[in-house]
Amino acid sequence: MRKYFNAALLVTLAFACAPKEQEATIDYTTMSDAERLEVATKMAQETIMVDGHVDLPYRMKVGGFTLQREVLDVSVRTPDGNFDFPRAKEGGLDAPFMSIYIPAGLQQTPGSSKALADSLILMTERLAETFPSQFAMAYSPADVEANFAAGKVSLPMGMENGSALEDDISNVAYFHERGIRYITLTHGKANLIGDSSYDTVRLYNGLSEYGEKVVAEMNRVGIMVDLSHVSDDTFKDALALTKAPVIASHSSVRKFTPGFERNMSDELIQAMAKNGGVMMINFGGTFIDSAYAKGADKVREHLINYMAENNLSRRDSAAQAYIAEYSSANNPFPTVQRVADHIDHVKNLVGIDYVGLGSDFDGVGDSLPTGLKDVSMYPNLIAELLKRGYTKEEIEKICYKNVFRVWKAVDDYAASQKG
Repeated sequence: MRKYFNAALLVTLAFACAPKEQEATIDYTTMSDAERLEVATKMAQETIMVDGHVDLPYRMKVGGFTLQREVLDVSVRTPDGNFDFPRAKEGGLDAPFMSIYIPAGLQQTPGSSKALADSLILMTERLAETFPSQFAMAYSPADVEANFAAGKVSLPMGMENGSALEDDISNVAYFHERGIRYITLTHGKANLIGDSSYDTVRLYNGLSEYGEKVVAEMNRVGIMVDLSHVSDDTFKDALALTKAPVIASHSSVRKFTPGFERNMSDELIQAMAKNGGVMMINFGGTFIDSAYAKGADKVREHLINYMAENNLSRRDSAAQAYIAEYSSANNPFPTVQRVADHIDHVKNLVGIDYVGLGSDFDGVGDSLPTGLKDVSMYPNLIAELLKRGYTKEEIEKICYKNVFRVWKAVDDYAASQKG
């Protein structure tokens, strides 16, 4: 009797658990493309989605918006750029890290990098103040969750280029107070902190002594160390020093772009995973496929020659029609599948816990892949991942859980230093 009772109990429990098990083991690979895209869109809109890098603040600056002029109205659909509120809601984007981008050229003029950072932070804050029903600032994962529940797009901030710290270590704490939650240590050139992947000049062969202090201070105050843009040696030095997990806010896999140091090698991906960090995949064409640059150069050269031979400029309607037709027929752009290849590579190399999204929308010009041209199109990527057998839990990790884990760990470490 006892055995029979136990068996019956197990059957009852199995039935009670069945709905959850069925939900967790849905085979998305058997769906049609249309069905899968519908599921992906719903998943994107019901799941918090964080993007590690969107260049809206600098897009506003380039567009002529200043602290004296009203901010760009991205509460409505905009005719240009990759980001606005309606498209973000369509694509399920909830927390794009606003890039406080500081061009490396400003390093030649002391004080100018910090001044620009301050102005871009104010412009981002003004965006939230001007359109409070659509946007809200966010300084923690809890803020993002609260804004998500309210239907608002969060505007966390990351500073792209530690040159804005100037030569004053106290600026690390200053920018934390201003709301900065990650700092990309370098950008296109070596700075006071360390060497850049784009710079042939290697001033320190890694981090400088000042850079070592910056990493320690970022840990202390609770700013994520961002290793996108840095040289391999700077990357390794920072990993050896940091007491908290790091991020690469917008980097892709070097395997697909041999010789491109700006992307991460397998060795660096493995080292970041060992640190507990997360790399957030950049969508830009040059970042995801080395064939893109060659193809784009060929198209560009042909169009320049065509316009010269026919005495046309890009403003001429005849030129525009030809450019559109020729570019479409000779499309050099990679596709959304290539972005999924990068995510696959990280997952297969180190596991699903160490990859996220860092599109570089509004920062990579007209190089974005077919199917990922703006923030409305994340469902296309999710659908492709579902087609490849990814589970809902894995999608959630990519969308926000991985970066939230790092963000919380950085906050926790900083809190532990205050006692």
